[in-house]
Amino acid sequence: MIRVEQPQDFTAIKQVNDLAFEQEGESNLIAKLRTTDTFIPELSLVFENEQRDIVGHILFSLITIETAQGSVESLALAPVAVKPGSQNKGIGSALIKEGLKRSQGLGYDSVVVLGHSSYYPKFGFQLASSKGITAPFDVTDEAFMVIELRTGALDDVQGTVNYPPAFSDV
Repeated sequence: MIRVEQPQDFTAIKQVNDLAFEQEGESNLIAKLRTTDTFIPELSLVFENEQRDIVGHILFSLITIETAQGSVESLALAPVAVKPGSQNKGIGSALIKEGLKRSQGLGYDSVVVLGHSSYYPKFGFQLASSKGITAPFDVTDEAFMVIELRTGALDDVQGTVNYPPAFSDV
């Protein structure tokens, strides 16, 4: 079952992220983002198994793409995590698909992700550079991707992604 996180889930979400990433950077990012206006509660989702244990989590937060014409609102998909014992069972894919659907339903037009170039294209992500969008830090072209949730949403958007300050610590 996929649902919106609740305050009583915070400890389990931290554990999922710490185990999945073998560090606390991502769980610290989540905690910091929750205190900002870039946090969208409806887009912090958990995956519960049959025993109602949280084994997966995904977060989409508000970012901007800075263009010559001004700021364009978008979302960042980060992080997505699945407990090691539950990986490779489709949980991450289910979270991504549901998160993209909910993001679109809330009226967001695009999502940016920094991730594995062999994984995210199956959800419709493409190279951000193909849309004229760049990362604010050094990253390989293949790892920085974007998806339009509304066809043509990024046709006239060329610029650099601006992440909230909380991302600088990851």
